Amino acid sequence: MTDLTPPAKRPANPRFSSGPCAKIPGYSLDMLADAPLGRSHRASVGKAKLREAIELTRDILGVPADYRIGIVPASDTGAVEMAMWSLLGQRPVEMLAWESFGEGWVTDAVKQLKLDATVRVAPYGQIVDFGLVDFDKDVVFTWNGTTSGVRLPNGDAIPATRAGLTICDATSAAFAMDLPWAKLDVTTFSWQKVLGGEGAHGVIILSPRAVERLETYPPAWPLPKIFRLTAKGKLIEGIFAGETINTPSMLANEDYLVALKWAKSIGGLPALIARASANAKVVHDFCAANPWIANLAEDPATASTTSVCLKFTDPRITDGEAFAKAVAKRIEAAGAGFDMGAYRDAPPGLRIWCGSTVETADVQDLMPWIAHAFHAEIAALAQAA
Repeated sequence: MTDLTPPAKRPANPRFSSGPCAKIPGYSLDMLADAPLGRSHRASVGKAKLREAIELTRDILGVPADYRIGIVPASDTGAVEMAMWSLLGQRPVEMLAWESFGEGWVTDAVKQLKLDATVRVAPYGQIVDFGLVDFDKDVVFTWNGTTSGVRLPNGDAIPATRAGLTICDATSAAFAMDLPWAKLDVTTFSWQKVLGGEGAHGVIILSPRAVERLETYPPAWPLPKIFRLTAKGKLIEGIFAGETINTPSMLANEDYLVALKWAKSIGGLPALIARASANAKVVHDFCAANPWIANLAEDPATASTTSVCLKFTDPRITDGEAFAKAVAKRIEAAGAGFDMGAYRDAPPGLRIWCGSTVETADVQDLMPWIAHAFHAEIAALAQAA
């Protein structure tokens, strides 16, 4: 019989949510003391703080100097919707999806914007064949599938010379994966993911080609104020210099600044990528050592290093959803790991956030708890039979 004694050690930080994600190591609310609370975001101090966040984002991510970076409303969702409503419609479109958020962008393009789009969808665990994609069309895709744990391994399949724009939702990839800026015309993310920032704000990054499209193509549909990036046919440059479309939270922006400065202090993007990769390796190695659990990603080359999604493979499990929920509930009740259930639209299993703010030691300490909860639930099934 398997020893059902609970592990003696718990993760020091049991927060493995895929968004909002774990705060930076050593985080304290005292770090936000410099936030200009009660001041207008249009005052010089507010604009300076927002501009600092933009400049640090450029510095750490290595965004080219001629790309614009703006802080926009409504998290990554707002940034993606802004890009699609403002830019699509001039050329034919290809929509690519391999998880629920990508499928959401497909729905918006086809049913809301009513575009006659080519839609390519891969099942959970797989990725769309980029060799079939026509990049002379505008192409919308998610770099890392947060709910599937499947990512684009690199940008090699995207031609440097292309007629269409690439619109990339990089919300669980930015700051943990190397994004090839020359291959991306619009990139979006929310800072609640890899840097563990507070929610509600998105970031949009525009290439010169995207700016040219904005200034030469007026969409056929009305644009709400919250989506407007141009005025009188010209880019609203203030959005990319600390003047936001609507009122931002200076507290949330300060929280982002704290995370950015931490990221820079540990070595910037290479260090962030290394931390996420080390965390994910712990989980991947655990799966390799235990035949009853596997990575949802079928190809190791496309396995995410941030949102690592797992499935139970033991044939004794007859109700996969109930079993996975019971395992997650057991781990949470022990205080060993919070918010680890699979996304509601994804196949049953676990989802472990391994992004750059997570400590590798905590991932290591979580693994015995997954094994313990699995065996305990298998024992419960046997007893109930």
